[in-house]
Amino acid sequence: MSDKKAAEPDLGAFEAQLLAEGYRTVARDLPPGMQVPEHVHAFQAKALVTEGEIAITCGGETRVYRAGDVFTVTRDTPHAEAIGPQGVSYLVGHLA
Repeated sequence: MSDKKAAEPDLGAFEAQLLAEGYRTVARDLPPGMQVPEHVHAFQAKALVTEGEIAITCGGETRVYRAGDVFTVTRDTPHAEAIGPQGVSYLVGHLA
C-alpha cells in the first residue's frame, strides 16, 4: 500500500493518467460507517478520494485518506476498509 497527497484534486487529470497507464476507472460512493473486512483483489487499485474519508488497514497499519489523497493497494494484498462518518467518494482505477 502506498499513498501521497495530491496538491489539488484534479479528477480529470487523475482519470486521464489512470487510463494512460492502462487502468479501467470506476467512481465509487460508500455510505458512512461501512466496514469491509479483510479481503484481497485480483487487481491493483489506485484511487483519488474526492469527498469524505476512508481508513485502510494493511499489514497491521491503518492509514486514513481524505479528499485530495491518492492511495494504491497492490494486487493480492490483504486489507480492510472503514468508511468515515460522512461516507466516502473516490475515483478508482483497476489494473488487471
